Amino acid sequence: MREKKLDQMSIFYTMPGHKVAKELKAISLIVDDNPEVLDLVYGDLVRDSRTDTGRVGMTAEQVLRCTILKQYRTMTYDELSFHLDDSLAFRTFARLNPTQTFGGSTLQENIKSVSVGTWEKIHNIFVRHAVSKDMEKGRKVRLDSTHVDTNIHYPLDSLLLQDGVRIITRWLIEGKRLRPVPGYTFADHRRVMKKRVMKIRNNRSKKVGKEAYVDLLRYAGRVRGYAIEAMEVLYAFVSEHVEDVLSARVLAEKLQRAVMILDRVIDQTERRVVHGEKVPASEKVVSFFEDHTDIIVKDNRETRFGHKICLAGGASGMILDCVIKRGNPADSYMFPLMIERQEGIYGRVPRQVTADGGFASLDNLRNAKVNGIKDVCFSKKRGISVLDMVKSNWVYKRLRNFRAGIEANISVLKRSYGLYRCNWHGWAGFQQYVWSSVVSYNLLVMARLSLASA
Repeated sequence: MREKKLDQMSIFYTMPGHKVAKELKAISLIVDDNPEVLDLVYGDLVRDSRTDTGRVGMTAEQVLRCTILKQYRTMTYDELSFHLDDSLAFRTFARLNPTQTFGGSTLQENIKSVSVGTWEKIHNIFVRHAVSKDMEKGRKVRLDSTHVDTNIHYPLDSLLLQDGVRIITRWLIEGKRLRPVPGYTFADHRRVMKKRVMKIRNNRSKKVGKEAYVDLLRYAGRVRGYAIEAMEVLYAFVSEHVEDVLSARVLAEKLQRAVMILDRVIDQTERRVVHGEKVPASEKVVSFFEDHTDIIVKDNRETRFGHKICLAGGASGMILDCVIKRGNPADSYMFPLMIERQEGIYGRVPRQVTADGGFASLDNLRNAKVNGIKDVCFSKKRGISVLDMVKSNWVYKRLRNFRAGIEANISVLKRSYGLYRCNWHGWAGFQQYVWSSVVSYNLLVMARLSLASA
């Protein structure tokens, strides 16, 4: 039976005196001061299951605290499992009983059960806690955007075609293990696809490369035909073994999704290589596994593949808000939304806002002033006079320098909290990863502030 929290911890568990242990103890006190976050996590854990039967499993409190540990120390699930067994400080923080131990798969299943909406609500609860303790006032806000990569290889069309053939072939082979054996036929073209990809990579001749691409498209078309034939057979599959019927249905759905993505890859490759057309970024697919990935182009810098996030930071160093958007929206488009969300969090707009030059526009300035923001500083003026933004040059310089601090916050999030690259699967997993990292980062900032003032 699932529980929200343990009634009583062992008297033998005490937190060591190491710096990390002191930080964990301070974070623990903050979590204890906000018990409503456990209600949110508990609601997600029992959403699709009964609460009055079955094994006890992890409590909602343990799930939340283990997630914080994972992101705080940027560990894999297996590493987290080891340290929970090995470290007295980690076990004490996670509120584990002496006999409790959890494997990596158990930790993953429970941690991934916490929804995106729950993480955002938890974030807002902790931000309001910081305000109530005078750690953060939310009167001076700095805005910036960055990107977080998804866990994919560089999306060359040749590699994407190879991925499609490899994935579909693997599932076709898996289907042949059903009882009775399904009656579709196929050929394994993975080896020849690999040879053509290597020819493209190792030859500088455009003619040779184009010929290799034509071969790739031909073999990809054949594999697509195998998959369509197999889908019809698998959807109509009948067996006395119920588990095989279910497996056939799942394989058919996987093949259907893979064929849809392969069709887009074939289309964009034909348009680009055969017809010499420039394919817009919005029409491209860059991964079979993380097909939600966006193409992020910023000025003349390297193209990135992931998602753009906009962050609002405060004077304390905390991240006050985070917005994750599909596509590649301009920063200037995001500015009104970020201000509106600040009003939703605090019930008022900030007194001063400073943002990167990409957020600058005359409409954004006017909108901010109409909503009651006294000083608005864009790091690049974009034709807007200083005195239109703020009341003096001195205020402009102070706010411009203050904005630079969020660059350091973003650097810490990327280096120490894993926001350089998300390794959780799917669009929902991407958002969960970002929000859990932001929450863990904020808790550490609040813990250090409380330790400094003690």
